[in-house]
Amino acid sequence: MTTRYDYDRRQRIGMPEAILCEGKDADSLTRLVEELADKPDHPVLLTRLLPDQYGGFPTALAQQLDYDPLSRTAMLNGRLPARSGNIGVVTAGTSDLSVAHEARRTLEFMGVSATLIADVGVAGLWRLLEHVDALRAFDVLIVVAGMDAALTSVIGGLVGRPIIGVPTSVGYGVAASGSTALNAMLASCAQGVVVTNIDNGFGAACAALRMIGRD
Repeated sequence: MTTRYDYDRRQRIGMPEAILCEGKDADSLTRLVEELADKPDHPVLLTRLLPDQYGGFPTALAQQLDYDPLSRTAMLNGRLPARSGNIGVVTAGTSDLSVAHEARRTLEFMGVSATLIADVGVAGLWRLLEHVDALRAFDVLIVVAGMDAALTSVIGGLVGRPIIGVPTSVGYGVAASGSTALNAMLASCAQGVVVTNIDNGFGAACAALRMIGRD
């Protein structure tokens, strides 16, 4: 066994440790999930779980997982109790949906209501303007965008709620696998926007949870 789970993290910070599956060997991952499956009172979120990894679990173990291939997340032992908070997850395009769904699924696992508003990028600004009133009603907004990532700055100028920008690796050429989107969000003239690492929907969800506080 090459992994050790942090069982006390939820008590310390209000969120349990999530299992990052990316890069873990099949044996260590299976043994860890088997260990956690024996603790039904301890809900766990798995992130970056590829379909091949999920398919490699023993059938009985795989059947215990609530797996979503789009977000590459799985929930084991259910979800955490419902808590207050209403968070919006907004995407510039449908190519950003994988990252957006990772954020949404993380929030739902943590017991917080999450609403997805997709494909409202600034190339068709009318699509975003149709949702401005709805965006202003959320407690926190997670804005997921690749390419030039202009959506984050535009929403930051329209909505007075906390905004977390998530740059994605979507885009051709000089988009540079998300580096351009990351730099654009970091250089945003919208006041108070904070930014995660590239494609980090999970991290954005956790930041939003810290913003709304612990029940």
